[in-house]
Amino acid sequence: MTTRFLELHRAGRPLLQPNAWDIGSARILVAMGFEAIATTSSGFAATLGRPDGGVTRDEALEHCRALAAAVEIPVAADLEDCFAAAPDGVAETVRLAAETGLAGCSVEDFTRDDDAPIYDVELAADRVRAAAEAAHSQPDRLVVTARAENLLHGVDDLDATIGRLQAYQGAGADVLFAPGLRTLEQVRAVVSSVDLPVNVLVGAGSPSVEELASVGVARISVGGSFAFVAYDAMVSVAGELREQGTVTYPESLRAAREVFARAFTA
Repeated sequence: MTTRFLELHRAGRPLLQPNAWDIGSARILVAMGFEAIATTSSGFAATLGRPDGGVTRDEALEHCRALAAAVEIPVAADLEDCFAAAPDGVAETVRLAAETGLAGCSVEDFTRDDDAPIYDVELAADRVRAAAEAAHSQPDRLVVTARAENLLHGVDDLDATIGRLQAYQGAGADVLFAPGLRTLEQVRAVVSSVDLPVNVLVGAGSPSVEELASVGVARISVGGSFAFVAYDAMVSVAGELREQGTVTYPESLRAAREVFARAFTA
């Protein structure tokens, strides 16, 4: 599974890897023909009524185990900062993740400390190195995605972000990811500065898949956005029921039921 997952990362022919937040959404994405999926920390936390970052390591790993067992395509995990600051703690999380049936996992350099939101680059690289060594020593080798979170947390410096990704490449990562890239020029600068597959997070206003493919992107993900689009739809119809006393579901629900029928099997 892991070998197949890594093979799906092709520069110029990006793997579309949407993020599922529960077993139902995972099976829907499989039924729609996606070749791999990822978890989403914010989307999963929302299913528990919590904000992003409000899930424990044990809860995240059990969620990963459930999703990996529910589908027959590669599943990669958003493991936030691997629930540890020190490299040995990161390695332990990755070793535990390898037991869940995952094909890959990520490690980010965001500390969740408002006073120092990003790990020092040397420590961050050591953390990636620990993750990669743990992942690559397992019987079922995990694909490690190293995430540079600068752009999401007040460090609007593309050169610094690229420098971090280069450090993470040197530390043994398999895939590189800098959420917060907004323009095709930024993406091109990142892809041209590293030698590993690059993942890009897309959202409203992002370059198209075709444009991202043209500059060599190897993987595309959506983060928690699909989960919150689903919640938004619920808020809309629930608001209509409460405020207007009517229920007018979108016409698209009829077509979606056909996907549900394929996805939700015994």
